[in-house]
Amino acid sequence: MLAATYIGPMASRAADLLTLTPQGLYCPAGGFHVDPVRPVERALITHGHSDHARFGHRHVMATRETLAIMAIRYGADFAGTTQEAVPGEVVRIGGASVCFVPAGHVLGSAQILIEQGACRGQGACRLVVSGDYKRGRDPTCLPFEPVRCDVFITEATFGLPVFRHPDARDEVAKLLESVALFPDRTHLVGAYALGKAQRVMALLREAGYGEPIRLHGAMERLTEFYKAEGIALGETPKVAADRAVKGIVICPPSAIQDLWARRFADPVTAFASGWMRVRARARQKGVELPLVISDHCDWDDLCRTIAETQAEEVWVTHGQEDALVHWCRSRGIRARPLNLLGYGDEEADAAGEGG
Repeated sequence: MLAATYIGPMASRAADLLTLTPQGLYCPAGGFHVDPVRPVERALITHGHSDHARFGHRHVMATRETLAIMAIRYGADFAGTTQEAVPGEVVRIGGASVCFVPAGHVLGSAQILIEQGACRGQGACRLVVSGDYKRGRDPTCLPFEPVRCDVFITEATFGLPVFRHPDARDEVAKLLESVALFPDRTHLVGAYALGKAQRVMALLREAGYGEPIRLHGAMERLTEFYKAEGIALGETPKVAADRAVKGIVICPPSAIQDLWARRFADPVTAFASGWMRVRARARQKGVELPLVISDHCDWDDLCRTIAETQAEEVWVTHGQEDALVHWCRSRGIRARPLNLLGYGDEEADAAGEGG
């Protein structure tokens, strides 16, 4: 649900272009919601994670990959009708124009540029809803593309200066060093089923790891979809929990603490997440080998992105809104928190995504 204090028109030049309803962000001119938290007539979806892509909308517009991911997760009848959004192609919906632009988060993820010919008599207004995004290199999806806009709606999952993510390749090197040091121990790597797991696999292959990467059953269907999209992940058989299994096993983060994990040979527990920057979280979850690999921007990349958009106004959604709002205001950029609930800390999501 949404914080009730923010339901209603937004007090800015973009007030006619995007507003808040109990279902989420709504474009009156186009008659559509973006990543709505409840079933709606028409939904534009930024990516396939379950806190953004929900079942039951009458009509869904998203990239081809996101539509396929939603069908894998929810079944072919996840929406009444669907429409493929081609990245970079401008489509007219009612009185608004929309364009999906790569977000670099997971396969098929996109920012959504919404434009209207006039906003309160001040000429065309360009507004970008970022969805979730990252700037770090990812061999499994298209890279983020900054878009010049008047209003930028940004996530802030890691919107504190303490969050500065290292190069993911260096974190994968730590994993491979541990595998070499402890060849008789199973390395259980907790990674979210959509995006993170496949990114870790791809980085392992790029680093020269040629052994089978065994998967928990929850990873199979999405991994096979990534392979069908031409992403080189190598041999990824389903694992049978057994003490004879060595090498690397990728599983949902929750599985690390299950009885299932105890069936392996003295496992080394690892977790690939931006939250592993907070060592207390690693200790709390019993993670022996924290891997700081995030599919979200860190503090520096959030600030860099806002500057690159040249936005006059920034709305900050799920995450650490206050720090980023303060950073914007200190640089003369109008900014406000949206206090959207139902998004964000996907680590707590039963689907096991995020970070």
